[in-house]
Amino acid sequence: MVATQASPPVDLSAYQPLTLDPSNPTLTDEQRQILKANIQLCRDAIVFFTETGAARGVGGHTGGPYDTVPEVMILDAFFRGNPEKFVPIFFDEAGHRVATQYLMAAIAGDLSMDELVHYRTANSKLPGHPELGLTPGVKFSSGRLGHMWPYVNGVAIAHPGQTVFCLGSDGSQQEGNDAEAARLAVAQGLNVKLILDDNDVTIAGHPSDYMKGFDLRKTLEGHGLTVLEGDGEDLDDLYRRLCQAVTTDGPIAVVNKRPMCPGIEGLEGSTHGHDVIPLDIGIKYLESQGRQSAADFLKAIEKPKQGYKFLGSSDSLGSNRNVFGDSVVSVLGEMSDADRKAKVVCLDSDLEGSCGLGKIRAAYPEIYISAGIMERGNFAAAAGFGMEAGKQGIFGTFSAFLEMCVSEITMARLNRSNVLCHFSHAGIDDMADNTCHFGLNNMFADNGLDDGHETRLYFPADAHQMQACVKTVFPQPGLRFIFSTRSKVPHILKEDGSEFFGAGYSFEPGKDEVIREGTAGYIVSFGDALYRSLDAVERLKQDGIDVGLINKPTLNVVDEDMMAKLGAAPFVLVVEAFNRRTGLGSRFGSWLLERGYSPKFGFLGTYHEGCGGLWEQFPHQGIDPSGIMAKVKQLTA
Repeated sequence: MVATQASPPVDLSAYQPLTLDPSNPTLTDEQRQILKANIQLCRDAIVFFTETGAARGVGGHTGGPYDTVPEVMILDAFFRGNPEKFVPIFFDEAGHRVATQYLMAAIAGDLSMDELVHYRTANSKLPGHPELGLTPGVKFSSGRLGHMWPYVNGVAIAHPGQTVFCLGSDGSQQEGNDAEAARLAVAQGLNVKLILDDNDVTIAGHPSDYMKGFDLRKTLEGHGLTVLEGDGEDLDDLYRRLCQAVTTDGPIAVVNKRPMCPGIEGLEGSTHGHDVIPLDIGIKYLESQGRQSAADFLKAIEKPKQGYKFLGSSDSLGSNRNVFGDSVVSVLGEMSDADRKAKVVCLDSDLEGSCGLGKIRAAYPEIYISAGIMERGNFAAAAGFGMEAGKQGIFGTFSAFLEMCVSEITMARLNRSNVLCHFSHAGIDDMADNTCHFGLNNMFADNGLDDGHETRLYFPADAHQMQACVKTVFPQPGLRFIFSTRSKVPHILKEDGSEFFGAGYSFEPGKDEVIREGTAGYIVSFGDALYRSLDAVERLKQDGIDVGLINKPTLNVVDEDMMAKLGAAPFVLVVEAFNRRTGLGSRFGSWLLERGYSPKFGFLGTYHEGCGGLWEQFPHQGIDPSGIMAKVKQLTA
């Protein structure tokens, strides 16, 4: 942490409240100068406080909120000028623009700059997406990308005499639910105004490159909306178009063309502007704006480190989400060029760098499709390719988005498709994006009948097990879901210090694994909760409580031999980062009872809203080693 200063490095008290009347589409010189000053102040503020996230290692997103400051400043002036005419909320469906909400909450007096400099840190109540009821001044929860326009339609229906705005982007508009929202808005004549930042940038690239034919204006006009397109950095034209939108009844889209991060040297127009600005570029930018104290503040921040030493696992870490891609490439390399081209296709939903799929694109671009932000359609396309025996689709995205694909998963099962899925960012570890991006309900993927097309859910514990898992399940038929965390994880060690899943290990689907034997009872765990459970087991053994540990890498198959072993134990405790209401623990007790086993039983999982930050999410949910040990002692009391 850095001590707060008496005078904030970027002083938001310099903001000049302005009222604008949309019935007058021409700015006066004074209004224009005030707007320009406010825009520069707020862009500097966004760069500064999002960069505190970069300095602390919790990440964040700068480019989107930085881009859209001009239109937000104009909307704020509209709200001040005639508040009863508008629903005065900056609804935004481009999920990573939370900095806009925090900025405007600070301008309204609900937050201070002293608070904003703890952006995305644990327990700061400033997570990576806006969460209603958590952060003072935040007026809605944005959830995932492209989900707000349908919601805003409902807000407009509830407020028929007022104008409602929804900020969006060329990325969020790729989601199919926005097409449905457009049709309803037009059919009902809803007074919804879409303000869309069209910067031709998403996480993985430029839509103009990977999605030929996608055009915001043509798409929205095709749905029946009036579209007002122009240069988002031309303040007078932007103001004129916003005035026209407000003074015209019905749904209208104001499309603002601009490069990503305009005016930021080294970043303008780059896909890297989507995420938090690299620290060196942000410091250079602030210095160029004469904000040396802000730059110095960033330089003085020390990145916090987790000092806890976990027992039973290595000091070295592996990134399972990237190892997935490496492992698939290794398997593909054993196929002939002709077979690979004929039998495999990989579809990415704009997250190739986060899910390891970029490794597949780099090695075998001929089987790779950069398919944009369309998770439902992309999964269905992968399943359609894999409908024929011997063929399979490969699909990847974040685990939080699995819930969006449940219907398509059912269709894939009914059509007996073969799909290898990688859902990264499962659970809660390293998730400063917080609750709406927790991958908690992954068990929903197994939503078929007992005699349905085979579905398997796998959650490898470390990089070695990920490699072995991919190698084994790649050629198998059916739906295979492999989960990984955002965080890097250590390697699981045997009692002699050697790697448990190292040389000589082979992965056997459906089989649970004894990591440590014990006489007092057993913990059952998986994924990134396994090494934390192992630490608890080692410490409990030192305290004289001989607890064992079982790894369950296949989540939805009962290992009857292991179940008999656990059924004879004094207690069984399931520890996971999944949702306590829907995860493994919610069904494991039933599995025991169905077989006539009745050990003492308990289960720990994620159960309440996140705290932001990184590793801090685990103790916040009570599933860190301390929480696990406390539960074991309760069961053995």
